[in-house]
Amino acid sequence: MLDWTYRLRLRHLQMLLSIAQTGNLSQSAEALHTTQPALSKWLKELEADVGLPLFERHARGLRPTPYGEAMVQHARSIIGHLDSARDDMDALRDGGSGLITVGTSGVSAADTVPLAVARLIRQMPRAQVRLAEGTMNRLIPQLLQGEIDIVVGRAANPQLTSQLKTETLYHDPVNFVSGLEHPLVSRDAVGWGDLFSYRWIVWPEGTPIRNALESALISAGRSMPRNCIESNSSLLNITLLKHSELLGVASQRAAQRFERLSLLHVLPMPFGGAGAVSMYWRADAEGRHAVALALDCLRASAEA
Repeated sequence: MLDWTYRLRLRHLQMLLSIAQTGNLSQSAEALHTTQPALSKWLKELEADVGLPLFERHARGLRPTPYGEAMVQHARSIIGHLDSARDDMDALRDGGSGLITVGTSGVSAADTVPLAVARLIRQMPRAQVRLAEGTMNRLIPQLLQGEIDIVVGRAANPQLTSQLKTETLYHDPVNFVSGLEHPLVSRDAVGWGDLFSYRWIVWPEGTPIRNALESALISAGRSMPRNCIESNSSLLNITLLKHSELLGVASQRAAQRFERLSLLHVLPMPFGGAGAVSMYWRADAEGRHAVALALDCLRASAEA
């Protein structure tokens, strides 16, 4: 008897993801151009083949069971890998050297990743490169699902990264920063009392820089100030800091690069220990030449 996986087709995975997203067989059937009875019959047959309940039936619709959640994650990963394969083949057909997608958090978006990409395209001029900036809690799942080839950022949740290969690139402290015309720019030393006189821009909860900030506040016997602006965009933060008396936090490498570009000022405020900045990738991707070269370029840029 054939394993049930041999009977699965790409459309079946799309059907599974649609049901998980809508929780409604009628809506999914309409989106997939099929009928509700046919979709319901297929789902029952799949659950029988797998031997596990994939969805719970509730008054408001269907909800994935823990087994269903696991199945949905596998489906997303397979479709993500197929999408990457399609894009890679498109790039090769158009005369390129393949496609490489790099995800970067704010800590590496201003320095390590762009310098590595510049190095990569010098060595592989026809490579097609996609860059995605975001927070690590969003980038790592995209990496696991095959939507991204490499992610660079501060240490991520070990539970998420246990299936990935990882390498520490460098250790980087966190600094307070301000606009060039901020009242604190002229100060030779800045303390917590000075910082609490102004509103802050902070990274979202759960991000490594936010965790570092909260740890520093706890060590100082303080708590996060009220009325902070929360943002996960480096560009938005820079613009706000330049045009206000807000204060922000940034990794030291990024902060120093912005200061050299006359965009921001690094405040003379000790912030505590340095955190690791690492790169993450899937073992099944490193056999591709563009991915292997990108990893080497990231190492070289981190050392430089």
